[in-house]
Amino acid sequence: MYPLIFPVALLTAHVFVLRLFERGKGWAFVSMDGGAARPGSLVFGASLGVLPIAIPTLLLLVAGQYVLQPTPDGSWIAATLRTSAILLPAALWEELFFRGYPFAVIREAMGWRWALLVTSFAFGLVHIQNGGSGPQNITIVIVAGFLIGMVLIVTKSFYAAWAAHFAWNWVMACGFHVSVSGNPFERPDYELIAVGPAWLTGGPWGPEGGLAAGVGLFAAVFYVYGRYLKPAQRQPNAPQPQQQQRASAWADAKPARLTFDVTRTE
Repeated sequence: MYPLIFPVALLTAHVFVLRLFERGKGWAFVSMDGGAARPGSLVFGASLGVLPIAIPTLLLLVAGQYVLQPTPDGSWIAATLRTSAILLPAALWEELFFRGYPFAVIREAMGWRWALLVTSFAFGLVHIQNGGSGPQNITIVIVAGFLIGMVLIVTKSFYAAWAAHFAWNWVMACGFHVSVSGNPFERPDYELIAVGPAWLTGGPWGPEGGLAAGVGLFAAVFYVYGRYLKPAQRQPNAPQPQQQQRASAWADAKPARLTFDVTRTE
């Protein structure tokens, strides 16, 4: 029951603020309308949550910087369900807190770039309270915030950002059996132990605190920005008013070119 307190409270708060301050805009204002839950957007988000952490971790394992060690036997499925029941609402409340209504308000007032910058730094700094935090792993979490925010911007789907966040945590906790931001979870049958330097592997914080994961994240950020978020070329003789640019949620986003359509038109 405890994991549900924060997301339920934040969802309730969203209902009130949308009705009080954003009349007529509805859930689309925070990219949580029905059209935002398209399967293609969710797959896109989940993929960008898994690949930037899974590939570096596997490469570290192959390179001998992580070793696979046995742990007491247990049910992987049962442990995964229990851990997922914690990770899913945790990712939800963090997304609501950073990339829900606050992101939408900053985006409308100042543009998506400022919304991305402010919420990503806030997202990283809140993890300072986690045990074992330091400048490097907090910086990497900030970059993770940029990537998740870009997922939101590209897909116009809060649910895709939530999927990216959950998938990032899930692949570490349930797939590799390593700590997530310094927090350990159940590890039946096996676990990955970092034997390489902490600056590379993340050490007890988990892979997301190491340079290898940072490189994976930066690669994903540059990929998403270069493919989807480069400013569109505007016609010089038909400029868009500055206020209209700021009010537009995704004025500069470039249409996605994937086998499945992840963007939404307005």
